[in-house]
Amino acid sequence: MRIGAALSTHPDPGKAAAEAAGEAASRLGGKDVSLALIIASRHHAPSAQVVSKAACLEAGAERVIGCIAETVVGGDREVEGGPAVAVWLASLPRPVETFHMEFVRTREGGVFAGYRFERAGPDPYLLIGDPFSFPTDVLLGHLNNVIPGTIVMGGMASGGLGPGDTRLFLDDRVLDTGAVGARMPGIRIRALVSQGCRPIGNAYTVTRAEGELVRELGGRPPLQRLQELVATLSSEDRHLVGRGLHVGRVIDEYKAEPERGDFLIRGVTGMDPQSGALAVGDRIEVGETIQFHVRDAVTADEDLSNLLERDAEPAAGALLFTCNGRGSRLFSVPDHDASLISRKLGGLPLAGFNCAGEIGPVGGKNFLHGFTASIALFVDA
Repeated sequence: MRIGAALSTHPDPGKAAAEAAGEAASRLGGKDVSLALIIASRHHAPSAQVVSKAACLEAGAERVIGCIAETVVGGDREVEGGPAVAVWLASLPRPVETFHMEFVRTREGGVFAGYRFERAGPDPYLLIGDPFSFPTDVLLGHLNNVIPGTIVMGGMASGGLGPGDTRLFLDDRVLDTGAVGARMPGIRIRALVSQGCRPIGNAYTVTRAEGELVRELGGRPPLQRLQELVATLSSEDRHLVGRGLHVGRVIDEYKAEPERGDFLIRGVTGMDPQSGALAVGDRIEVGETIQFHVRDAVTADEDLSNLLERDAEPAAGALLFTCNGRGSRLFSVPDHDASLISRKLGGLPLAGFNCAGEIGPVGGKNFLHGFTASIALFVDA
């Protein structure tokens, strides 16, 4: 397995794509390209087809996925404010299968069309979806239940401002709906998902809930639990609670003392002062264990650093799917996630984009996250 990646900030879309693809291809040692990932900034959205064609021609790539994104990641850089194209190329031991999926609405709800995940196995998947037309969380839930063990990494394209505005790359086409993906036989992906949150207070069992509304935690209203917790916090943590409160759903209920990384993080979307109920951005079931969480730049930096030091392993290359709420919106320094990963992992070939939702496994199940840095390390099987 050989991987090469490069970034170009040339303002001309065709020249930028060709420049990045040529540099990435030069790092493959003459091997054929099995898969290309192409990411371009919004500046190049009107010329998406030009970008795709130029990159594929220069690299000799036939199997392609990618998208237009708000921020383009290449090497140790995250280009947020200007034109950019990143090209990531992989020469893999076995042929790659690329595909397009769509969600077709029916009277009963809807069905996924265009591709079928046949069975669980060692082959990992990459998936990039349109946030306006493709319910990725529903697909991942289906895979978790029906084909457990399937590994999916990726993210939701962030380059579109509304329905029909997304641009997805698939082989020699540019699409505006659904999701594009790739199945990669013969390799192993080491998935690292940094959620960047810190638990506060105690964990509680949900004793009453309706859909996304939590009415009781340990027999008492969530708001009452939160008020008691806030009274014990430092002024810094009280400030973080005021800026944005989250809850963590324990993934493995059999773990005696869940720690950071054992939770699926979801945002608190509202509270009812009269009943004390808590609205969460996910469906919560009675009997689940949840704990309040806070997020800030220090916690996010520490969480990603610890994850890279503890769980990373030698790899030929990596892809980064980081939230569009991170970057300069969260950190005081530019290029935070990309530069930290490059530094910790020895400057391996890296590309990616910021996402409107990141895909990655936690606790053996695939989820659609928010505010995470989801890293796919490509390891020889």
